[in-house]
Amino acid sequence: MEKWFEKQSRLVQILLLLIPGVNWVVEVLVRWSHALRKGSLVKYLIAIFVTVFGIVVGWVDVIWCLLFKHLIFCD
Repeated sequence: MEKWFEKQSRLVQILLLLIPGVNWVVEVLVRWSHALRKGSLVKYLIAIFVTVFGIVVGWVDVIWCLLFKHLIFCD
């Protein structure tokens, strides 16, 4: 899911992160795929945090994605 998200245009990424509900689903799927691929404890903790507080993190990620072209802590 992380690779798919990164292949999307920035406009599509921003739209996915702007829509409430969709942003939580995208956040959870991207974070868990990133954590499973990287396999570090920090990535797992971030994935768990996003699972609980994903909507709030999604709004932060909209701004981060606009500035840096990737999700926060997901490079």
